[in-house]
Amino acid sequence: MGMAEAAACFGFEGLACNTDGEKVKVLVAVKRVLDYNVKARVKSDGSGVDLANQKLSMNPFDEIACEEAVRLKEAGVATEIIAVSCGPAGCQETLRSAMAIGADRGVLVETSDVLEPLAVAKLMQHVAAREGVEVAIFGKQAIDDDAGQTGQMFGALMGWAQATFASKVKIEGGAATISREIDGGLETLQMKLPVVITTDLRLNEPRFITLPNIMKAKKKPLEVIKAADLGLDLAPRTATLRVDEPAARKAGIKVADVADLVKRLKEEAKVI
Repeated sequence: MGMAEAAACFGFEGLACNTDGEKVKVLVAVKRVLDYNVKARVKSDGSGVDLANQKLSMNPFDEIACEEAVRLKEAGVATEIIAVSCGPAGCQETLRSAMAIGADRGVLVETSDVLEPLAVAKLMQHVAAREGVEVAIFGKQAIDDDAGQTGQMFGALMGWAQATFASKVKIEGGAATISREIDGGLETLQMKLPVVITTDLRLNEPRFITLPNIMKAKKKPLEVIKAADLGLDLAPRTATLRVDEPAARKAGIKVADVADLVKRLKEEAKVI
């Protein structure tokens, strides 16, 4: 059985093994966000979302990015996976989760400042250039700000080819073939490495993190870099004026028949 056939047998149909012996180093960006199961609460002064005493976890799209990087390594494409996060010291916990999924080591660019996508892209650029990675995988967006910009900005700063909203990844022979989801269906792109990829929901399903892997992750190396020591312009370009909770939904009503529905839509809702 060949390497490609073996990869398919173990459920890695979206990957291809490097048959020419070349392997790549992969960077995975991970962000610590409010857990998706937690209802967000706005601070009393309207300055932002209250994160005090709330459960924080890895951004779900970044979990998909970690899983894809691990599959690349299991298929013989990647030689090392470096998980990188930018933020306060608490992000080390998120990096440990990435290493429990399968990342080899972690790098935290530590700062207490609020980082916009451009600032994160600059920090990721610094780490990627230092590490000499050829593939960078980002989640397509974070569930807290929904910006969906960091991967694209990183690609522009690095001067790399990029494929966003990827639903299938194949890397071999120093090139990547990416299927991505667009409004009209699927688009397939082919590009030479280095490349930045942002992951869509349908790319894969992240594996369950087992207790043995959690214990192994505690022993993996985790480097901390101070963002203030890098000399980068991380100043925000925008300012949040106020954050408000969505208006409460009005109670629904029942209508007697279609005629009553049309009448209410016309006279009360005024939508027809």
